Amino acid sequence: MSDENKSIHAFDFNLICEYFLTLERQGPGSPEVTLKALGFTGTLTNTSRIADIGCGTGGQTMVLAQHTPGSITGVDLFPSFIDQFNLNAEKLNLQKRVKGIVGSMDNLPFRKEEFDLLWSEGAIYNIGFERGLNEWRKFIKTGGYIAVSEVSWFTGERPAEIHNFWEDAYPEIDTIPNKVAQMQKAGYIPVATFVLPENCWTEHFYAPQEAAQELFLKRQAGNKNAEEFIANQRHETRLYQKYKAYYGYVFYIGMKM
Repeated sequence: MSDENKSIHAFDFNLICEYFLTLERQGPGSPEVTLKALGFTGTLTNTSRIADIGCGTGGQTMVLAQHTPGSITGVDLFPSFIDQFNLNAEKLNLQKRVKGIVGSMDNLPFRKEEFDLLWSEGAIYNIGFERGLNEWRKFIKTGGYIAVSEVSWFTGERPAEIHNFWEDAYPEIDTIPNKVAQMQKAGYIPVATFVLPENCWTEHFYAPQEAAQELFLKRQAGNKNAEEFIANQRHETRLYQKYKAYYGYVFYIGMKM
């Protein structure tokens, strides 16, 4: 495998953290897409409880909080992301309803049927789509919702270069019908599925990285791992431009039966 073809998981956590801490988003998405998905998750009230799993610095969480009543708990593995998350909540005067905590998505500190809505944008892959849907289900009230975005194939066949890249980075990548079937099998009624538009990748994820990459390389001058990490990010961007007809992020929304 060439240096350019490494999965992001091959890199040092601290490097990944330092880089993504400077960005509003840690994955493809947009405020519009967050609100579109929210529109499929039933009626929320002042007593509703929401969890955002793998929340990062909270780009999408703050959008949720500004458009929903009730309280939101954000969970992420990286303490620096959670520090920034809680700062962002304070800046928007949301700290009474929105709190970030450090935790692992494979050992969540929640009670059974605690939440009306479980949210996870571009993060469930860390535990795996099927495992996440199955293990997190117990935290959702009956009739409550789960909403996750997940990289998915748009076609049954695709060129070897992009197929091999994603099979290595995330072997659970699959087609949309197969993901919907997994959701149904895990005990949810699939309520809605939609593809994230291209601007979620280009305008909201890749474009802000251009300036961030230059600054990061200056701060990390001479650090070969940092240079390799940025080369990897740029390679991923090029692959998206070349093969975006074959894959993208998809929002999957389900109601717990």
